[in-house]
Order: sequence, then C-alpha cells, then structure tokens
Amino acid sequence: MDEKELHKKSYIKVIDYIKGQIREGNLITGGKLPAERELSTILGVSRNSVREAIRTLDIIGVISSQQGAGNYLTGNFENNLVESMSIMFLLNQIDYHQISQLRRGLEMQALLLAIDNITEHEVERLVEINNILESETEENNVILDKKLHYNIAKASKNTLIIDILQALSELIDQFIVDLRREILSEDKSKSRLKEAHTEMVKSLIMRDKNMAYEAINKHFGIIDEKLSENFIKTI
Repeated sequence: MDEKELHKKSYIKVIDYIKGQIREGNLITGGKLPAERELSTILGVSRNSVREAIRTLDIIGVISSQQGAGNYLTGNFENNLVESMSIMFLLNQIDYHQISQLRRGLEMQALLLAIDNITEHEVERLVEINNILESETEENNVILDKKLHYNIAKASKNTLIIDILQALSELIDQFIVDLRREILSEDKSKSRLKEAHTEMVKSLIMRDKNMAYEAINKHFGIIDEKLSENFIKTI
C-alpha cells in the first residue's frame, strides 16, 4: 500500500472514530473534540491525517475550529447544503420545478404535523402574519411570506424539516421573490395566493388535515402554473 493510500485510510479512521463517539453519546453538540495530539495517539495515525480529517469535518459543518481554543462539535450543515444546492442550480442540475416539488413535499408534511403539534400562541402569531400579508410593500410581503411558511415549519416540531427548509432558505428566498413577482402581476393569481395562505392558517385553527392538504395543493398549483407559463415562453 503506497503512502497516499495509507494517508487516505488514516484520515477516514479519524472521521469514523469521531462518528463513533457521537453515536455512543461521548461527544454531543457543543462538546470539545480531543486535541490533535491525543487523537493521533489514540488512533495511531499521523498528525497530518488528524488535521485533514478536522479540516473536512469543519468544511461540511460537523465541527467548528476555533483558533487557540480547539475544535467543537456544532452540526451546522446549512451553509454547506446551501452552497451545494446553489452550485447545482447554477449548473442546471436542478431547476425551479424541482425546487417547487421539494418545497411542496416538505411543506405539506410540515403543515400536517403542525396541526398535531402547534400551540395556541403559534396559531395567533400565524394569524397576525397572514392578516397583514399582501397589505405591505412588495419587499415586506416577501419577508412576511417567508415568515408564514417558516413559522408553520417550526410548529411542526420536526427538527429535520425545519433544518432542511432553513438550509435551503437562500435558494428558496430567490425562488419566492421571482415567483411572487409573476403571481402578483395578475390580480386573479394574487387573490388565489392570498386564499391559499388563509386556508393554510385556517386548517391549523380548525385542526383540519383535509383542508391543509387542499390548501397546500392550491398554493403550489398556482406556482406550477406560473412555472409552466415561464417554460412555454422560453421555448
């Protein structure tokens, strides 16, 4: 086995060790990793292999390296995921149709879960947001639109759904801006979007999952129509 292959296996050995420590509960979010020298001794690998593993875990958001203080487990994957998705989008590996499909699935499940888990205070907050949505400037309406959807996701109490939507927020923000511009250019589409948002909130008040299902499909039906129109215009 050559030196390059040996280094690669050593680097993986370090990552596997840290994964094992997390799995066994010996390392939790906010916890400090053993020092590089200690990891090198425990695993019988070079300091270079340890550093390579630490750099990789830092890049993908598993840990945070603090100069002079050590390495800490953070589990902050949002930036890495956003950058990956953004580059995929730029390379035309994903498009607005696929983003819409992802959002529909995530937000459908979020709304259904929110019906079971939402608090009265959270319902009141969503009612407040929906009442002023579309009555502000377009810049503020975009922010309120995002808040409405985010608060529904948060009310689902599903950490994975919340984290994925938040990780994709940068990409979805631009998606919302572009689509809202198209939708709000027509009074009929604008009215339908308002109805969909209102019905989503009403489904939470009534704890009605059938209404929730219909509201989400109405919301994304409007989006799909606009996406199809834009596609036809470009061919």
